[in-house]
Amino acid sequence: MRLIDWQLAFEQHLMAEDSGVNQDLRTSLIGGPSLDVDAGLAIYHNAYRARLLEVMQGDFPAVWHWLGDEEFIALVQAYVRVYPSGHFSLRWLGQRFAGFIAEHLIAQQSAPLVELARLEWAFTLAFDAPPGQPLTLADMAALAPEAWPGLQVQWVPSVQSLCCRFNSLAIWRSVKDQTDFPGSQLLALAQACLVWRDQQVCRYRSLEPAEAYALAGMVDSAWTFSELCAELAVTYQEGASLQAATWLKQWVQDGLLQRRAS
Repeated sequence: MRLIDWQLAFEQHLMAEDSGVNQDLRTSLIGGPSLDVDAGLAIYHNAYRARLLEVMQGDFPAVWHWLGDEEFIALVQAYVRVYPSGHFSLRWLGQRFAGFIAEHLIAQQSAPLVELARLEWAFTLAFDAPPGQPLTLADMAALAPEAWPGLQVQWVPSVQSLCCRFNSLAIWRSVKDQTDFPGSQLLALAQACLVWRDQQVCRYRSLEPAEAYALAGMVDSAWTFSELCAELAVTYQEGASLQAATWLKQWVQDGLLQRRAS
């Protein structure tokens, strides 16, 4: 058996539903005095599947806590049957998990679970994203007065923006802090939620509607700072410029923004 054929046969064995062994693979191996070929291959097969489960537990601890061991294991097993690991790094194993839940569970039951899975995956994406070039307060202080009206910004690469209709943040926080699980609740008003990495720490916060609208205008609609002030003038009138500057300072302090590429 050529090396490439042996590698493919071993891969197929690891990813198979059961631990049955390809005959060509079996005959290419030699067992030991205390462990025969079939037992050794079964150990590898089980260890691989256990590793997949371990990765999913690490990426989705709140979903795991919510469902409990038995239901979570069954869900992960079903997931990897449909979406087996196709990347050399298991870091990407869970990228379709939220979509899988949405596709395979009843919508009324799956909606809060899908949102929680998306929130947890946002933390993974934020942690692994490139750093970008976040603006600092020193950068803003050095900005020439004539440059302020045309100032445009965009997200740093780590920022993940979600709309939360359920109390997913409270659920995630309770699992992280090991406090009483609050149970899923529909929020009276959907919240914009941001997840990002600041230095080597993932951070998150929800936004009030007015702030969310202003920030979306800057990063999604490419408003200049003067356009932001004009939009806020409808609500804040003479205090629009102060409110715009206050929010911009907060966004910069949080490490959310970088200069928009020309």
